Amino acid sequence: MSDKPIVSVLGTGIMGAAMARNLCRAGLEVRAWNRTRDKAEPLAADGARIADTPAEAVEGADVVLTMLYDGNTVLEVMREAAPALRRGAVWAQSTTAGSELIGDLAAFADAHGLLFYDAPVLGTKEPAEAGKLTVLAAGPEEGRAVVTPVFDAVGAKTLWTGEDGAEGSASRLKLVANSWVLAVTAATGETLALAKGLDVDPQKFFELIGGGPLDMGYLRAKSQVLLEGKLTPASFAVTTAEKDARLIVAAGQGNGVRLDVAEATAERFARAAAQGHGQEDMAAAYFASFEEKDGN
Repeated sequence: MSDKPIVSVLGTGIMGAAMARNLCRAGLEVRAWNRTRDKAEPLAADGARIADTPAEAVEGADVVLTMLYDGNTVLEVMREAAPALRRGAVWAQSTTAGSELIGDLAAFADAHGLLFYDAPVLGTKEPAEAGKLTVLAAGPEEGRAVVTPVFDAVGAKTLWTGEDGAEGSASRLKLVANSWVLAVTAATGETLALAKGLDVDPQKFFELIGGGPLDMGYLRAKSQVLLEGKLTPASFAVTTAEKDARLIVAAGQGNGVRLDVAEATAERFARAAAQGHGQEDMAAAYFASFEEKDGN
């Protein structure tokens, strides 16, 4: 291996494309693949080589980075890549896959001689594009020198949570963090919806809490996206938020924890998606408070 690892990026949606672009900017050799090739093609202008199949993308790669929809999709794609995977290569699994499938993913890595890193990221489109994600990582010391340039290219910092990716410590922390993010997003939508229903100017609400302990930057950011009608392109889509909320609920149920807010949040996202807001920013959960799509 050269001083800079060859990186295969499997999945070039909102997050994966931004991560691949930053890997190219860091001077790493990048092979990119996406099931819908059109989503990967623009990365060629940044220097990435676009592959037709997962196997083509991972051939000769030192690091395989997966950023796909969910854990089942990750397993499906990695099985397609399996014939070309190099034993001893590093697998940085960054998809938010929840905690239930971590054992299956780690077992796949072990069966194919890969060094497995449980490595979800915290952040949405804007920090991903700026290379300012936070990488939550768990994996062996053995491969960290190889994977660190990758994490450094896509993130502002890496928070190590353990030395065994199979334990899922990074993914479990990601679920805890996402439970807070999604709860605040849902509460923001409900608050603005109630203001509309009660004919209260939302700016009066912001004035009321301004500078106090109830104020927060995330509340204002998501409110701005909604009030200014900037729901597309999505920073984090409603359908993906619903998927993550259901992973959180399942993780709680599997560990004896009842999560009423997370369960209700998942249903809000589902209603918003059914109204046609699925590919809009998750702030569009606001519309779930109304019968009509436009919130009237």
